Amino acid sequence: MKKISIILIVIGLLVVVGANLFLDAQPEPATPPVRDNTLIRTTSSGDVVGFRDRFGARSWQGIPYAAPPTGANRWRAPQPPLPHQAVLETLAPGQMCTQLSSALSGEQSTPGAITGGEDCLYLNIWAPPNAVDLPVMYWIHGGGNSIGDGGSYSGAALATKRDVVVVTLNYRLGLFGWFSHPGLISGNAANDSGNYGTLDTIAGLKWVKDNITEFGGNPKNITVFGESAGAFNTLALMASPLAKDLFHRAIVQSGGFEVEPMTRAQNYVANGGHRNSAKEVVARMLVQDGTVADLHAARIYQSSMSQNQIRAYLYDKPMQEFFTPVEGGGFGMLDLPYNLGDGHVLPQLSTREIFSQASNHNTVPVILGTNRDEPALFMVRNPAFVKLWLGFLPRMIDESLYVRTIKYGALAWKERGVDRLANYMRASGNPDVYAYRFDWDEEPSQAGFDLSVALGAAHGLEINFAFGDFDSALGISDLYPHDAAQQALSDSMTSYWSEFAYRGDPGTGRNGREVQWLAWGDQGMRSIILDSPADQGIFMDDTEVTIASIKAELAADKGFSRPEEQCAVYARNFRHDNFSLDEYRALNDACADIDPAELTGPW
Repeated sequence: MKKISIILIVIGLLVVVGANLFLDAQPEPATPPVRDNTLIRTTSSGDVVGFRDRFGARSWQGIPYAAPPTGANRWRAPQPPLPHQAVLETLAPGQMCTQLSSALSGEQSTPGAITGGEDCLYLNIWAPPNAVDLPVMYWIHGGGNSIGDGGSYSGAALATKRDVVVVTLNYRLGLFGWFSHPGLISGNAANDSGNYGTLDTIAGLKWVKDNITEFGGNPKNITVFGESAGAFNTLALMASPLAKDLFHRAIVQSGGFEVEPMTRAQNYVANGGHRNSAKEVVARMLVQDGTVADLHAARIYQSSMSQNQIRAYLYDKPMQEFFTPVEGGGFGMLDLPYNLGDGHVLPQLSTREIFSQASNHNTVPVILGTNRDEPALFMVRNPAFVKLWLGFLPRMIDESLYVRTIKYGALAWKERGVDRLANYMRASGNPDVYAYRFDWDEEPSQAGFDLSVALGAAHGLEINFAFGDFDSALGISDLYPHDAAQQALSDSMTSYWSEFAYRGDPGTGRNGREVQWLAWGDQGMRSIILDSPADQGIFMDDTEVTIASIKAELAADKGFSRPEEQCAVYARNFRHDNFSLDEYRALNDACADIDPAELTGPW
């Protein structure tokens, strides 16, 4: 029974982590870190002192890279960090940015409670002993841009095993990270951008460029890498003119990119806005605090408010009151408009226009990748697919449908997050575009529930492999067999990732013994498949996923037990992009009678 409870907790944590990390919330050490005075370093704002971490890594955690974005600095571009005279002990991560409580917070607070705070712009550094002029790997955490923090990851193993300097950071989340209300416009392009989270990641890069030499890093060789929302934010840095020359390579793990029009970020739904646009949120706040009786009155009232009144209203609100008005979202993640096309931080251009023109983005060597079973993470607790037998034992309802739904969802993710982007970037003249697909699926069964099917190569599972560290404070360690094959794949991935950080080409890995990773299109190849030697191993593959290939495969798929299931897969995967009503109806007779708008997604 204990084992059953553990696996249910693990699966629950995986879903809570969702688009974030479920890596490596580092275990609490047996004793608190002790400052090591040989690790005093000088930064632009004052001296800091670190400690000796796991694997012999030297670490400095909780370094402020910007002034606290509190008070008048809320919804303002990050300001320089405040100077300090005394040596600052940097022995633990700084406060996480304001978010809804979840397993990621590491706290036993009530789900839905608010955790973290607005004073949260801190970063963490790990370096091997005697580091000098090493490549820097700058990690941007995931979490749907609304949960997570850089302090949940440990770069100790990657730094010491592969001779790199690893940096992780916090950046503003949710309505504090991306928010654009016309009432806040001041005439300052950065402050008016609404892209405060993006500006934070840029400020972190500027801090690293100015200070990382003190910690053994090379400011002329910085690799930005991130997963899920962190991967979207990595692509945002490639798209932002403000990040030009601040980094030199990029690794995009399970990402994608679309610029959100400012009209969607600001306006009411009736005027083409997002359901959680700035005006919609303020209208709900006016009802929430009793200023008006209902939403209709709130819209009238809001339109009558002067710019100064709106500014004062929003700045006077405590951070906790910005969560209740946001509709939807699950497990702490919020459905909000992000990556706003303001014309200053991010261009008002389509993804194609940005990445297929060298003049429209920061052209650097790039790795793009997804996991073969991305949607599994978001489906494994969905009652439409998995039931609890006897109230606590998870069991598949229809394994064939589950696997098919995952397959097409993952193909669609790969098409938009890897193959489409790779073609754009190669068309822009970038020869250094590399792609991968992560296929590891060797999780053990737990209590009769086959995790190799239920999760397989799910969203986020590659992170532990890329960091070379499977320790976890969240019980996630039970997902892994901890065998030689698992370790071999991790060794290969850290070898590729670090060699890319050194040279901008993963090649045959840092050890020179890996399978040659060819650039997109070279010798007719496309992606490298990353799997353990106990399964497929590692090899180059020539398959390219396109919208047309996914649709053709789905149309020819006779394995659905009910025709409406085929309709649902089409509608869910193409509802926002490349949807054709004629194609949908032609799938089978049932599709003509089902409104595709009623088919909501399982993830």
